[in-house]
Amino acid sequence: MGNRGMEDLIPLVNRLQDAFSAIGQNADLDLPQIAVVGGQSAGKSSVLENFVGRDFLPRGSGIVTRRPLVLQLVNATTEYAEFLHCKGKKFTDFEEVRLEIEAETDRVTGTNKGISPVPINLRVYSPHVLNLTLVDLPGMTKVPVGDQPPDIEFQIRDMLMQFVTKENCLILAVSPANSDLANSDALKIAKEVDPQGQRTIGVITKLDLMDEGTDARDVLENKLLPLRRGYIGVVNRSQKDIDGKKDITAALAAERKFFLSHPSYRHLADRMGTPYLQKVLNQQLTNHIRDTLPGLRNKLQSQLLSIEKEVDEYKNFRPDDPARKTKALLQMVQQFAVDFEKRIEGSGDQIDTYELSGGARINRIFHERFPFELVKMEFDEKELRREISYAIKNIHGIRQTGLFTPDMAFETIVKKQVKKIREPCLKCVDMVISELISTVRQCTKKLQQYPRLREEMERIVTTHIREREGRTKEQVMLLIDIELAYMNTNHEDFIGFANAQQRSNQMSKKKASGNQVIRKGWLTINNIGIMKGGSKEYWFVLTAENLSWYKDDEELRPHILEIRGPPSPSPASRSTLSAPVSPSASFDVAGEKEKKYMLSVDNLKLRDVEKGFMSSKHIFALFNTEQRNVYKDYRQLELACETQEEVDSWKASFLRAGVYPERVGASETEENGSDNFMHSMDPQLERQVETIRNLVDSYMAIVNKTVRDLMPKTIMHLMINNTKEFIFSELLANLYSCGDQNTLMEESAEQAQRRDEMLRMYHALKEALNIIGDINTTTVSTPMPPPVDDSWLQVQSVPAGRRCPTSSPTPQRRAPAVPPARPGSRGPAPGPPPAGSALGGAPPVPSRPGASPDPFGPPPQVPSRPNRAPPGVPSWTQPRLLPHPTVPFPPRTGSVRPALSLGFLSRTEPGLNRSCRGAFRSPRPSLKSGQTGGISEESLHLDIQKLKEKSDMLDKEISQLVSEGYSVDELDDHISQLHEYNDIKDAGQLLLGRLAVIRGVTTKELYPEFGLDMND
Repeated sequence: MGNRGMEDLIPLVNRLQDAFSAIGQNADLDLPQIAVVGGQSAGKSSVLENFVGRDFLPRGSGIVTRRPLVLQLVNATTEYAEFLHCKGKKFTDFEEVRLEIEAETDRVTGTNKGISPVPINLRVYSPHVLNLTLVDLPGMTKVPVGDQPPDIEFQIRDMLMQFVTKENCLILAVSPANSDLANSDALKIAKEVDPQGQRTIGVITKLDLMDEGTDARDVLENKLLPLRRGYIGVVNRSQKDIDGKKDITAALAAERKFFLSHPSYRHLADRMGTPYLQKVLNQQLTNHIRDTLPGLRNKLQSQLLSIEKEVDEYKNFRPDDPARKTKALLQMVQQFAVDFEKRIEGSGDQIDTYELSGGARINRIFHERFPFELVKMEFDEKELRREISYAIKNIHGIRQTGLFTPDMAFETIVKKQVKKIREPCLKCVDMVISELISTVRQCTKKLQQYPRLREEMERIVTTHIREREGRTKEQVMLLIDIELAYMNTNHEDFIGFANAQQRSNQMSKKKASGNQVIRKGWLTINNIGIMKGGSKEYWFVLTAENLSWYKDDEELRPHILEIRGPPSPSPASRSTLSAPVSPSASFDVAGEKEKKYMLSVDNLKLRDVEKGFMSSKHIFALFNTEQRNVYKDYRQLELACETQEEVDSWKASFLRAGVYPERVGASETEENGSDNFMHSMDPQLERQVETIRNLVDSYMAIVNKTVRDLMPKTIMHLMINNTKEFIFSELLANLYSCGDQNTLMEESAEQAQRRDEMLRMYHALKEALNIIGDINTTTVSTPMPPPVDDSWLQVQSVPAGRRCPTSSPTPQRRAPAVPPARPGSRGPAPGPPPAGSALGGAPPVPSRPGASPDPFGPPPQVPSRPNRAPPGVPSWTQPRLLPHPTVPFPPRTGSVRPALSLGFLSRTEPGLNRSCRGAFRSPRPSLKSGQTGGISEESLHLDIQKLKEKSDMLDKEISQLVSEGYSVDELDDHISQLHEYNDIKDAGQLLLGRLAVIRGVTTKELYPEFGLDMND
């Protein structure tokens, strides 16, 4: 791998995993690891047991792995296992490891077949393993078993997604060879989360259980259903082997023999099996960790910076220090006072953008809610006239109605009206108190770490507000009593008895100003829309005389939007104009020229309507007091808004237009009686009633104006400002006097736990950054293979092991028919070769990864024989000559087998000319078409034919060794024959490339001439 630092990468991640698992931060950190996914009983657990060399995982039918198992393999001199939840305990008996896994699984999931995403961390130390970290996940299943929930399939899928969706997680997709690979659950889920195939490694199990006559060669050669990182085949123990107590060492030996002896896999033997898979995963995970270290370091640094400020407050924290508690108490009180004042004054550091709060809500109470409550107290017109007539008659008594209007009737009616103002005034005080208490609770949220202090502070301030409530209400009642004490009929705004004409002039002015726009905005007509399939939104314009709404057709939308402004997702931001708008600016918009309907506001009143069962809007209705239809056949017009604030604002606007709320409690009998009485009045009485009615209306307007002005001032002085002063000057003293200071400043259990977690997290992040900083990551890792055509998941399914010409990327293997004539000189093209005489006749022709049939690419390099490099990594130092070896068979009991001479492999045999001998030396640049480089076409043809014959001879000797039943160790002694076989194949490919250049054709076009298989 290049340096010791790179070899320590996997143990480094293991240490990080344990450190962050202890504080519950695994999911956020996203450490590099390998997740093992596959269908149920695909062989995932068997692969892991083969890695360890021990039986330690639970087995059985159905779903066995019910919790993720984080398996950390560590190369060490001794063999034992440790669980993270059993710190300090070493397990040397792996049967106990199996029992502990089952017991720990049942502790979380119960004894049924339920699953849990909480992982089990197991670390195995062994001299037989490479450093590796894998996560064994539950197998994907379709049908619930036992007590499993019906959605077990989706639960398992969600658990898998928690691991495989992370960018730092490699996916080990395990698929059995004896089922349709295109329907593999593992490959399907890998394709979803890793469409580019950069993180997926394929594993094919159960190769020994395939139907006779089928194989998975095309899959393992990455030709059928290709993956970017390719496939590795393994052979696990069967259930019969497990029942027969066959150990894993013997199983690995049988696996090695299977790949060496199987005709379809012999040429891939060096790149198949559990040991090779373990080595590849070690390399892949190490390189993956190296590639992700910069991003991991950045994420750790970002997390460290995000908590550093909070941790600084905890570093020197001493819970029992009296000085700290005193200082903290003073700081908390000062901060609370500042926050309360800012929320009232509207200059807080945290501005609420979703709803009104604090001072804004109190302002709304003063100038919208309170005036609305005042107007609701006004008398009904007919009832007021009836009361005035009764008062006049009762004042005259038995006498006939006089010539002069009695002023006592005026005072009586005015006092009765003024007394009714008490109720909305007291209600205004209650609403302000509610908002103040809510503001106090909002400000004490910052004291969550000190629950006793927060509770005591809320109690003291709330008690003070309640005390001021009584004082404020007394002052409000005093204001009403002052108004009742003296009727100032000389007020400049009072019309007086001598100014009756002035009242008439005011009425005419009101009529003249009927076109003045009071409000514009969007409203939904609720009840009409229900009859037509759904409510519809219209643009409404309210004036002093009429309520109009306009069409909302598509062609008018752009014009209407000019008024409405840009759309906003917030309901409170719907474009409404509560201020008066000049008449000239009211109707010059194109959208308002298409008026849908205009409704007179005369005799209209409004009432609240309860929200529907499925409706989230707030509704109010307009109706006619004379029991007439308001709009077409509808007795009332229901209008809907998104929020209650919009409803209240529209109600206030309707009040300005003279549309008052419905007075609850007015009986129909009284109204009918008043009508009869009004019709029975004499003309003199009727004139007196009209005069007093105008005087009462004028004087009550003065009273209402005075009350609306004094109420906010009174509440601000006696309650709000007084509460702010109390918090600044007296709250701290009250806290000191209420009890033990240490008790007030006791931390909550949640805050103490958070402080400990933050400190542990801080130290863990610091340690992780120090560990990563010591790693040298300058070693260049193996580059990722190029992308492959992975569109096979969208095409039809192809059973694994069956070569289908319609879906396989390579043509079907076929045998030539007639042997070629051995040419001594250039002559006519030889005929087709006989069946079975292709290169590699009996067994399949080996396919070296280094060989390339492209004549215009670089020629393949031939590995050196004495110091064999790992597969796929050839070593080139100097040209070497092969001696005439005679490889004896190892002695066996019974009969002694004769030695096999392999003398034909001599690199200096005179029969090979310089073109063939040069093929075993360092490669030369490829020749262009028509160039011979000093080598004749006849010589190349002859050398290729000789190499083919020697390849056939060597293949027969390898087949003889296998057929005679040699053990795995004995075959390993003769593995040099496989190496020579591949050397000859490489040399033949090089010479074919040169001959193809001379003839100006491709290498594949020369295959039939020499009896070669087109698939090789």
